[in-house]
Amino acid sequence: MKAALACGLALSIVLHAPAASAKTPVATGTGGAVATISEQASQSALAILNRGGNAVDAAVAAAATLGVTDPFSCGIGGGGFMVIYLAKDKRVITIDHRETAPASFTPAAFLENGKPIDFDTAVASGAAVGVPGTVRGWHEALQRYGSMDFKQVLAPAIDVATRGYQATEIFSHLTAKNERKFQLYAPTGALYLRGGKAVQPGTLIRNPDMAKAYREIAAGGVKAFYEGPIARAIVDAVNRPPLAPGKSARAGRMTMADLANYEARIRQPLRSTYRGYEVYGMPLPSSGGATVAEALNILEGFDLRKMPRAQAEHTYLEASRLAFADRNAYLADPEYVDVPLAGILSKEYAAQRRRLIGAAAAHKVAAGDPYAFQDDQSVPLRPQSAVQRKRESAHTTHLAVSDKDGNVVSYTFTLEDWGGSGITVPGYGFILNNEMTDFDFSGPHPNVPEAGKRPRSSMAPTIVLRDGKPAFTIGSPGGSTIITTVLQTIFNHVDLGMPMDQALDAPRISERNGEATSVEPGFPGSAQARALERFGHRWEAGPEEIGAANAIVFNPDGTVTAVSEGKRHGVGTALVQRRGH
Repeated sequence: MKAALACGLALSIVLHAPAASAKTPVATGTGGAVATISEQASQSALAILNRGGNAVDAAVAAAATLGVTDPFSCGIGGGGFMVIYLAKDKRVITIDHRETAPASFTPAAFLENGKPIDFDTAVASGAAVGVPGTVRGWHEALQRYGSMDFKQVLAPAIDVATRGYQATEIFSHLTAKNERKFQLYAPTGALYLRGGKAVQPGTLIRNPDMAKAYREIAAGGVKAFYEGPIARAIVDAVNRPPLAPGKSARAGRMTMADLANYEARIRQPLRSTYRGYEVYGMPLPSSGGATVAEALNILEGFDLRKMPRAQAEHTYLEASRLAFADRNAYLADPEYVDVPLAGILSKEYAAQRRRLIGAAAAHKVAAGDPYAFQDDQSVPLRPQSAVQRKRESAHTTHLAVSDKDGNVVSYTFTLEDWGGSGITVPGYGFILNNEMTDFDFSGPHPNVPEAGKRPRSSMAPTIVLRDGKPAFTIGSPGGSTIITTVLQTIFNHVDLGMPMDQALDAPRISERNGEATSVEPGFPGSAQARALERFGHRWEAGPEEIGAANAIVFNPDGTVTAVSEGKRHGVGTALVQRRGH
């Protein structure tokens, strides 16, 4: 085993290269468009579009490249949610490829002596790894709605993994924050640490093992991942983590059958309306679509445009608080739990919740009772009250792609924590998720672990239509702040009238039914903050950057504008096709 590891470690080659070119966070054109947080990923998507691929092909190409350049946020060791608008059919569909719990899981999976185990211990372990869904999700997307195969769409990512990419300042910074986790596992430390410390900005990182994994998938298709040598390597890494000398971590219990039995779900999108728009989001087990929809339903009863800015933002924060109280109490995998979703999405229920918004911040509210609006005799019992807000990772990635024919993809996928479990699969160069820590560790609660269950997510890839045609698409990483980033961006764009780039770049204020609201550095003490403080709002200590969103706007004149972050996460990259493609 040690010899094999040493061989794998030797494959990581490190050089120093010149600085990257200037990024373009906003671009407008007449063809296909892409917005991601990675310059190489956006270029991969554009290359596929220029070769005649559609939005689905380009989205998979971008996602595969993000797995190389943003390997701690996403990759084939994780899972995600894809929302697709099909222009020819004028309909929206979703692909749920969320990770599932191995068959060995029970509600006591994260309990010892009846008490929850330490969260950080759970994260950096084989026990945290769910059955990865990303490759199955890509396969379903390409087979059903794409025009290219794995060999074509993985080619750009294979090239980036082989040639290498530069570590950015934020890459180095976030790696440094997770050195202790990465030090646990020999393959991870060899790729991303030097002498036990984070790689420095400007370092060129090559990952030929990941290129090998992509080549095997390109050659053998989806079975190469779920039934072949890659599957065996995953199971071995989960059950016997590839630890560095002198390190220890909890092992998992995953089987080859867990991987072979994994299925993606083609689900109807969650549809709601807001001020003349049709809002299509991800259904359960993602809580993103339902929570955004409930908050928008609550906001719809206010004339926000006529309010002073601070009062409108106060109202947005309180609507988010109320929706999060319901999210925390009721939402989970619908294949395991009877969720009162019709009640939660009811406009009448929103009107009832809306009456709780006053002139002062509530700070903590109880879940409502959507069952009166449910009209479902199969759910006679009310669940327990909402539990205390659980810690949730903020490290994910989102991308947006459209093509010249009008197809649109809004795609969020993740490993959960920054660097997932920390376990890099020996010989294959990709990191495994820690998605099982998205379950609530103790019950009774709808979101406790169970065999085969998908943990509740906050991912909220969203496509918004107006008059039956795409108006804009938006999504973000950020754990539970994903929901508030999507909600606030819609509020900024629709209600405050901001152009999408300004809506994205505006300071983010994230209320998730806590005693204090999450904000970004520089917000406390600002005029905007002081105005909200007069309503009684308080800010969490230690402000941190919230999300790294990407959007596409479909303009009335037929052009498209791709929009990525103008300042967060090192600035994103938006690209559009040139005329003639």
